[in-house]
This record gives sequence, structure tokens and C-alpha cells, in this order.
Amino acid sequence: MKKAVFIDRDGVIIEERNYAYKVEDLAFIPGSIDALKALAKTDYVIIIVTNQAGIARGYFTEKDYNAFTAHMLRLLKDAGARVDGVYFCPHHPAEGVGKYRVDCDCRKPKTGMIDSAAGDFGIELGSSWFIGDKSSDILAGKSAGCRAVLVKTGYGGKDAGNGTEPDYVTDDLNSAVRLILDKSAQGCF
Repeated sequence: MKKAVFIDRDGVIIEERNYAYKVEDLAFIPGSIDALKALAKTDYVIIIVTNQAGIARGYFTEKDYNAFTAHMLRLLKDAGARVDGVYFCPHHPAEGVGKYRVDCDCRKPKTGMIDSAAGDFGIELGSSWFIGDKSSDILAGKSAGCRAVLVKTGYGGKDAGNGTEPDYVTDDLNSAVRLILDKSAQGCF
């Protein structure tokens, strides 16, 4: 079984912008590309896990999302970073339109996207990490059995909390990755 680092997208890798879907709105958080490059040198599977309620609300389409994601992944690859998989939830239980108004299993804080990635990549969740900026990220990661790191970028955990505490709190993705690599080097996890 493999170990993974699951990472939320908006507010962790890229700047939190209201429902960003246009390539011209893509802005990486300083240090996030370096963090992904450092992870790329390890045996961790790198998975992006992102709620995309803008699709559910009709602000943009899955096609728009896919084009934005392809552009982001191309920029990351060109910079020497690696992302092994991207999982997204296009649903919203209350504010979705049409087929997207669903109380699904994939929307964080539920663990559906994490579970799917674990099955697809042969990931041992108890040896894995989740990095996010919202309480829903932390709850999803911990509910799946991962250690959870809250970063202070994006929402920085200032959303309406759910009572779930992260295992660690760091300034940003770069410091979260350094923490994970340090813990791995120490044989802690």
C-alpha cells in the first residue's frame, strides 16, 4: 500500500477567489509550487481533493472546471511539480441546480473523494496526510483516517468550525510539506 498527501486546492495551492474557473484568474499561493516540487521527490502519492460548488450553483460548467484544472496541472508540470490525481465534487446539497443538487458522498467533509483515490491508487489512509484551509477539509481528512494539517492561507480555519481539531497547524502549504517530510524522516509516520 502507498501513502499519500491529499491537498485541498482553493486557499491552499491557489489563491482563494470566488469560484475561480477562468485561467486568467489562476494565481498560485507563494511557495505552493515549491511545496509540490518537494513532494514530487518523495514516494507520496499527491492528490488534489476539491469541492467545486460553483458548478452546482451554475456559475460555471464541468467543462470550464476541466479546462482550468488542465491549465493548472500544465503549469505545475512545467515547473517540475507532480500531481498524481485530482478529485472534485460538483455537488451542493442545498444550493445546487438540477442534477447537481445532491447530498452526495463526495462533498467534503464526507470522505468519498478520499476513499475513491485510496481505491484507485492503493493508498493506506492511516499512513497518509490531508492538508486544507477549512474545517471541512480537516474533518474529511481525519474521518478518512489521515493526519490533518490546517494551513493559515485561504480561510485559515476561520470558517464555521465543526469541532474537529487538526493534528498540526502551519502557515502555508510549503511549511505543511516541510512538516510532513520532517516527520517522515524521523520515522514518526
